[in-house]
Amino acid sequence: MLISGTTQIFVIFAHPSGQVRAPSLFNRKFQELGIDHVMIPIDVAPSNLSACVNSMRGIENMRGGVVTIPHKVEIAKLCDELGPGGRATGAVNAFRYDKDGRLYGDNFDGVGFVSGLKDNGNDLEHRKILIVGAGGAARAIAAELVTEPIANLDIVNRSHDKADEVVEIVKSVTQTDKLSSIVQSQIDFERYDYVINATSLGLRPDDPLPFSITALNSECVVCDIIMKPEETALLHAANQAGMKVHYGKHMLDYQISFIAEFIGAFKP
Repeated sequence: MLISGTTQIFVIFAHPSGQVRAPSLFNRKFQELGIDHVMIPIDVAPSNLSACVNSMRGIENMRGGVVTIPHKVEIAKLCDELGPGGRATGAVNAFRYDKDGRLYGDNFDGVGFVSGLKDNGNDLEHRKILIVGAGGAARAIAAELVTEPIANLDIVNRSHDKADEVVEIVKSVTQTDKLSSIVQSQIDFERYDYVINATSLGLRPDDPLPFSITALNSECVVCDIIMKPEETALLHAANQAGMKVHYGKHMLDYQISFIAEFIGAFKP
């Protein structure tokens, strides 16, 4: 891939950025299409995010890009306008800089995760589901899951206030009665058919597990949203225990077309 004076730039905001898959997926597609675009990772700490995002508004060949852990909620606050997914979750995972100087954001994590889950043979009807974590991805996944014929969905987080906040946001948009927050010390993991890790635990080799595999029932599907490493310590432990797992890579793979259309990635 050659960078020229007319190259259109796309970025992914992350911290850390070592785990991101989007640049390899998008750059491969740019090459296949023969278009003069590139996507680069931007590793920016939360304290510098606002300055970084706003500094790019004046770059004429900066189109937009993707957002991942831990910036999805904060970037939503910096956007001038949010699409339906962004409004429903208060978080974005895709954004674009338009020629009018405004920053537009939307969220496709929910549709990506749920589409991937169903397309890989997982039945959601009447299922009990737990999401561990209360960040931007958790909000998006929750908002999409409650539109499915599930039995109920619980949210748990180390900070219970944040779990409550996710429930309030999603309920206000979807009017669901399937969603509740739960206190960490009161979880009965064995009752769930699906447990989803929507925290950042698993990005680093020395991270503790977000929850214990031994607490789950043997039929539970263990899901992760982390994309790199593909097999996190959590999924490895679940595999070793003979449990069914669902990989984080599917969440991105199944939303690429939606994101690409929103940010104009595959247009010359």
